[in-house]
Amino acid sequence: MFAKAPVAGAVKTRLAEVLGRDAAASLHAGLVRHALSAAVQSRSGPVELWCAPDAGHPFFERCRDEFAVTLHLQQGSDLGERMSGAFAAAWAEGAALVIIGSDCPALDSAYIARAIEALVGRDAVFTPAEDGGYVLVGLTRPLPRLFEDIPWGGPAVMARTRERLAEAKADWLELPTLWDVDRPEDYVRLQREGLLQEVLS
Repeated sequence: MFAKAPVAGAVKTRLAEVLGRDAAASLHAGLVRHALSAAVQSRSGPVELWCAPDAGHPFFERCRDEFAVTLHLQQGSDLGERMSGAFAAAWAEGAALVIIGSDCPALDSAYIARAIEALVGRDAVFTPAEDGGYVLVGLTRPLPRLFEDIPWGGPAVMARTRERLAEAKADWLELPTLWDVDRPEDYVRLQREGLLQEVLS
């Protein structure tokens, strides 16, 4: 799982304009804990928390103790390089890997377990996001160009990723599209679908 430290003013900046910086940071922390809980409860294998900007933030240390996960430092100049590094570390140990973000409250333990199962016998599995990105990626083998020249954070991430997968003649599966929490309207949806209290509890 990839996550940023819940530093006020550095996370959920679009939501901070509506909620305030501290409340946005608290929401981010709740989303991280919610996602970690889902990953652990999926019982799909060891859970690693890949941290930014460093792994020494007290919040990450509390997560390590509460969820019995290992902490790792994200390294790279952009998201693609950081994910490539995590996958390279897994493959060096002879393991496949699924990476999830911390912004998708609909990504529950059953969904994560389904993604792990879907990866068996395939090169890749993805969960597209409604905003054009993706909230889950799993790989069983290196696909060198998969994370290169991708407009991270924009609406064309998944479309460009599909082009890379096709170029590599990869066998991949896309699971049902989910939504993540980045914008004020996503926060309203979080409330409407009864997930806000679950995330903040």
